[in-house]
Amino acid sequence: MRLKTKVWTAAFAAAMVIVLALGGLEVVVSRTKVSPETIELSVIHADDAVERAWKLPAAASFGHEVSWQSNVSLCGPSSLANVFRSFGEDVISERSVLAGTGLCWTGFCIMGLTLDELAGLARAKTRRNVTVLRDMSAEDFREHLKRSNDPAHRYIINFDRKMIFGAGGGHHSPIGGYLENGDLVFVLDVNRDYRPWLVERTRLFDAMNTRDGDKKRGMLLIE
Repeated sequence: MRLKTKVWTAAFAAAMVIVLALGGLEVVVSRTKVSPETIELSVIHADDAVERAWKLPAAASFGHEVSWQSNVSLCGPSSLANVFRSFGEDVISERSVLAGTGLCWTGFCIMGLTLDELAGLARAKTRRNVTVLRDMSAEDFREHLKRSNDPAHRYIINFDRKMIFGAGGGHHSPIGGYLENGDLVFVLDVNRDYRPWLVERTRLFDAMNTRDGDKKRGMLLIE
């Protein structure tokens, strides 16, 4: 009887964690929601420009497809799943990215994942080199963007949506490449509401060059 009580207590506690997590996420989402009109005015979704970006060497490896994050907190795992799929690896879903890690066990990353946490998750799931890039100058950022067109490299950027869209919080998404002639970055946004978009390099740098807690945001390089 005592064991059964303990089991029920643990189950109830786990259920309460999930309920509180969902409630917290609902509040966060309602406060950071960006309207479709604002999204369209903030970045470039023009078919011809985006289609040109999809033809960049690294972007092409994604097969003109992005697997969307299943909830607002899973942008990091979703970004890794998309990157691993583009490399032809077996770990190609949020579930498989998180399996066995103990992270986000409720199905939600309660406060999201930091860049360092995402790097640790990536290292647990691939034999490729994973490097955290932060505290970059604008020129360092530009040089990495040039490298993002190399099919041997993948970048995931962590940035503050508010700097580009006027609202929102921290977000992870893969970089599809860099249109150097127009100085535009192709962001493979894993949020279905935003879809892949192009933005001026300087604006994306400013959105990345913000703080997440006591550290700067930045990028992951997977190669």
